[in-house]
Amino acid sequence: MPLRSASPTPLPGPLCVEMHMLLALSGRGCLVLHHAVTGGRSPCAHTPCAPPAPTGPKRTLSASGSQPSNGPEPGGQPLKTRTLSGMASKTTTTITPKRIAHSPSLQSLKKPIIPKEFGGKVPTVIRQRYLNLFIEECLKFCTSNQEAIEKALNEEKVAYDRSPSKGIYLNVAVNTLKKLRGLAPSAVSSLSKTSGRRVVSHEVVLGGRLAAKTSFSLSRPSSPRVEDLKGAALYSRLKEYLLTQDQLKENGYPFPHPERPGGAVIFTAEEKRPKDSSCRTCCRCGTEYLVSSSGRCVRDEECYYHWGRLRRSRVAGGWEAQYMCCSAAAGSVGCQVAKQHVQDGRKERLEGFVKTFEKELSGDAHPGIYALDCEMSYTTYGLELTRVTVVDTDVHVVYDTFVKPDNAIVDYNTRFSGVTEADLADTSVTLRDVQAVLLSMFSADTILIGHSLESDLLALKVIHSTVVDTSVLFPHRLGLPYKRSLRNLMADYLRQIIQDNVDGHSSSEDAGACMHLVIWKVREDAKSKR
Repeated sequence: MPLRSASPTPLPGPLCVEMHMLLALSGRGCLVLHHAVTGGRSPCAHTPCAPPAPTGPKRTLSASGSQPSNGPEPGGQPLKTRTLSGMASKTTTTITPKRIAHSPSLQSLKKPIIPKEFGGKVPTVIRQRYLNLFIEECLKFCTSNQEAIEKALNEEKVAYDRSPSKGIYLNVAVNTLKKLRGLAPSAVSSLSKTSGRRVVSHEVVLGGRLAAKTSFSLSRPSSPRVEDLKGAALYSRLKEYLLTQDQLKENGYPFPHPERPGGAVIFTAEEKRPKDSSCRTCCRCGTEYLVSSSGRCVRDEECYYHWGRLRRSRVAGGWEAQYMCCSAAAGSVGCQVAKQHVQDGRKERLEGFVKTFEKELSGDAHPGIYALDCEMSYTTYGLELTRVTVVDTDVHVVYDTFVKPDNAIVDYNTRFSGVTEADLADTSVTLRDVQAVLLSMFSADTILIGHSLESDLLALKVIHSTVVDTSVLFPHRLGLPYKRSLRNLMADYLRQIIQDNVDGHSSSEDAGACMHLVIWKVREDAKSKR
């Protein structure tokens, strides 16, 4: 039978349909189809296959070829069927991305804006910055965004109301921020709870396998614990903080006069006194004024003064001195007005002083530890004692009384003393009565604690050299004559605000603050020495 030359035969209809479907899947399917079609041409007649039937959302293409099968394919499936199923598995996916919960942030919230205040004690920019920080921390533990904003606004308002200046506001704001961060749930603890891994300490890692089977012992010193610093143990520790003789002289503490009994001497530089005894210099505004023989002003002249101290601050081109009370420049007219001029007078008449004396003690007793603070008012003589408070180591008031001064009062100095006319109306206690009580309570070895205690001893007219002065214990960075205020020391070290009462200072509050500061200092130093 004569052989016929092979001629191209048109592809049957079903194969064309399959070819279009494979081309729609991917380029790789085109190559597979080309291989299957070109390799399967033969002069034999083509046997059409059944058309593909839909099987749901996906179509399964049946295998068909022009070349008869010479045997079963590996795996029991034809080549085209395995190729189509492989491509379908690569082009179809059932993995859905995980949904991430949205956590509210400050950018997505409508931030409250603090209104600008002209001449405010704290710049609005600083207040707004801390308000934003408060909101961020409150969002971590509050149940709703509105609750977080309200709590942050309340915390910022409290910090602003309790701060008389920018420096105090920054301290209070930082403390508030630390408090809010402590309320937020810890991220480290949450991670350790969610992850099922066992937490291994650093000591176990360094110790190796034998760390769990090995015991160690540390020899501790026999000194008392920090919590046990009371009574005789605290007294022995406080001896390290007593002022030396040079420090007592340098800070203006009174010493017994070598020639006059009952007199005192101060080793600091004496102030310039006017030649005329009837001419005095106002200790508030620096104006010279005339007084009569009774000490009253000859002329009714108002006193304009600044109650705040001068503070130097860096400005463009150098330094500028401003008053802390009103931020006015040095030399400006005072921001406060008083009815008349006054003087200090405590360092001018150093007479009528008493000195603490030695006392015998029992075997295990100690001379005692007390904190002391006094309040003074202006009289025709000068500054005189009007209140005294003594507290013990447990900050319990053991002596507190108002004192009637020997001379007539011309200014109660209520802003700083807290003493009013009503407080002294029914008071009959004199300075001599107070001296008698203190000499019975104290001995020469009793440790007295106070802030600038030389001022209180001058008002009490008491000579005592066993003292711990917080203004020396926490010195100013510029040294004398600069001293840090008790209010700033409490805010910086103990994170407490004192002297924020509009009615004036309280001697019991100041004495307790001094005791807290000294005990805190002793305990912190004891921790570092362990």
